[in-house]
Amino acid sequence: MRKWILLMVLLVSACTPIQPDSNGRKKNPQRLAEVNTQLGIEYMREGRYEPAMEKFQNALRHDSSLPLTNTSIAVLYEKLGEDSMAGKYYQKAYRLDRKDPVTLNAYGQHLCRQGRFKDADDMFHRASADPLYNHPEMILTNAGICANQNEDPAAAEKYFREALGKDPFYPPALGQMVRISFAQQNYLATRAYLQRLRKRSKLSPEFLWIAVRTETELGNLNEASSYALSLKNRFPDSLETQALQNWEKTQRGL
Repeated sequence: MRKWILLMVLLVSACTPIQPDSNGRKKNPQRLAEVNTQLGIEYMREGRYEPAMEKFQNALRHDSSLPLTNTSIAVLYEKLGEDSMAGKYYQKAYRLDRKDPVTLNAYGQHLCRQGRFKDADDMFHRASADPLYNHPEMILTNAGICANQNEDPAAAEKYFREALGKDPFYPPALGQMVRISFAQQNYLATRAYLQRLRKRSKLSPEFLWIAVRTETELGNLNEASSYALSLKNRFPDSLETQALQNWEKTQRGL
């Protein structure tokens, strides 16, 4: 749910660093706020929350009207477990710019975690509709995850498919479709999604275990054994490996 923070870092880090004024002139408050916000996001990415908070607060002192600054400090407050303060800054960021997709996406996730599913869905819908935003698949996947939390699997699957329509190899959406297809016992689809997922990232214990059972159901025992061996070798202490070993005993009738 929180991987979108990394995307925010990438977006901000693409900005040109601000150099000191060689003539000694007073810097523009907005530019100072932007620099402090960039530094704060980088500190937050590194898990250094205290200096991150200091930079965000410095940014707000220079210029409190930047949506990204308010969204960023809201994210940090939420990571610190201060939901009330997080909500305050999410709301402020939203008031400052009701069309910014980064703000809408972040605020949507916050609203979803608060159980305000309808409001969250509205935020995601508006964020993903921005034609200039480069990563709609991320927002659509977040909307699908929120729909799952709202116990609306049909809407969730629709969002995940839309996300894959934007990027057919987007790992979070692929992972969700692996789970959905396997639960529906649609093993051919499960295999196809797993194959795509493998092209972007190494399979986790969860997906290796799904792959073992999927290939077994499809009668491809050699591939099932290959997945099983990979699970045991790479994650010997995982719960999935334990489940696999118990399952193998059952298969042998022990």
